Amino acid sequence: MPPERFPPDDPREWLNRAKSNLERARADLRLSGVYLEDLCFDAQQAAEKAIKALLIKRGIAFPYVHDLARLLTLLEETEGEIPESVRRAEELTRYAMVTRYPGLAEPVTERHYHEAVATAQAVIEWVEPRLR
Repeated sequence: MPPERFPPDDPREWLNRAKSNLERARADLRLSGVYLEDLCFDAQQAAEKAIKALLIKRGIAFPYVHDLARLLTLLEETEGEIPESVRRAEELTRYAMVTRYPGLAEPVTERHYHEAVATAQAVIEWVEPRLR
């Protein structure tokens, strides 16, 4: 059952979408014919949308970019130091860029896939209590 929907300017809707991307990143591994690169893109999107949810909550305007380092830097201005487990999300940016297209990067390994999902989960777990 889908979660309750909120208006697009509500941080809870952004967090819902982040959680949806994370679920897709996890669930699609069971499907045959799915590239790990695509699942890592969902993990990147989960982290990106969770970060943007907190930016919205804090009233910080943000660009619509996939650059998680840039978004975390904006967030750091109000949140202070970002934990290393969340800062690691910067590494997910590549999954929104070069790994989405054939031949621009090496194929994603299972280890990198699991790390991407764990990082996205850490971002969501850090953001969620800050939205209350």
